[in-house]
Amino acid sequence: MLQRKPLTWFLVITFAISWTLFLIPLAFKSNPVTYSQAFLLCVSLGMWGPGIAAIVTTLFIAKRPFSDLRLNKLGKFRFYLIAWFLPPFLAAVTVGLSALIGTGTFDPNLTTMHQIADQTAKGSGQVVPVNILLFGQLAQGLLLGPAINIFFTMGEELGWRGFLLPKLLPIGQWKAIAISGLIWGFWHAPVIAQGYNFPQHPYWGILLMMFACMLLSVELSWLYLKTRSPWAAALAHGSINAWGGLPLVFLIPGFDTLFGGIILSLTGCIVLLAFIGFLVLIKQMPVKMPEEQPAIPAAAGD
Repeated sequence: MLQRKPLTWFLVITFAISWTLFLIPLAFKSNPVTYSQAFLLCVSLGMWGPGIAAIVTTLFIAKRPFSDLRLNKLGKFRFYLIAWFLPPFLAAVTVGLSALIGTGTFDPNLTTMHQIADQTAKGSGQVVPVNILLFGQLAQGLLLGPAINIFFTMGEELGWRGFLLPKLLPIGQWKAIAISGLIWGFWHAPVIAQGYNFPQHPYWGILLMMFACMLLSVELSWLYLKTRSPWAAALAHGSINAWGGLPLVFLIPGFDTLFGGIILSLTGCIVLLAFIGFLVLIKQMPVKMPEEQPAIPAAAGD
């Protein structure tokens, strides 16, 4: 049975905190440099809106112990490896598919990397070979990015997967994942409207963000339900963010992010749908919850 009061309070607090922060940069729109700095700061802080709402609602509205959010749980180690390395795989497949179907064009000259190398040379006076720079960028995204980003993505995952998803599970696992994903996507609306992720389509981008987040929610919810911990989902979310710039390296600049390149694009949604189909095919989705496990027959004589 749904607990409507905690759900309502969670959503009100989440949107009040995050949307207020997301809209603050608009006050500096006339100054591009200040606006850019304010945008980065406020979006980073706003990512903790769902987490703060989850904590406040759990402790003061539902009057439940902090342990209900399961930050003291980790689950099986193998799911953390999946959380770390699955996002770069999905990002790479999206880039490859974009180049294959024409929603992006492969850049054999690595134009963006050459531009970065030129800027580095101007700033430091040292010439860094493009291949070394490329290796460094990829290694940073693979090794450091997820670990650094988790400090911010935990703010979201503590709310979306740690609080909202379990509260919605009484309506059914697939419905809970879809609804929490749609809400998560809509939560991004003020940021997307300011040109983030889809600068050429700020308003159509809101609709695509909702659909893409609903699909991404399957991956993140699967990790949460398998580990019963928000840490795995936060790590995967951090890895997704770490690899968001991959298409900028391997595709010719100027591609339309609504259609291709990034995991949130329409091409990315095809990849996500294929991954969801794979999870269903190997019977990993829906996740069998502990209370659904078949009872072990008693031994004779017990």
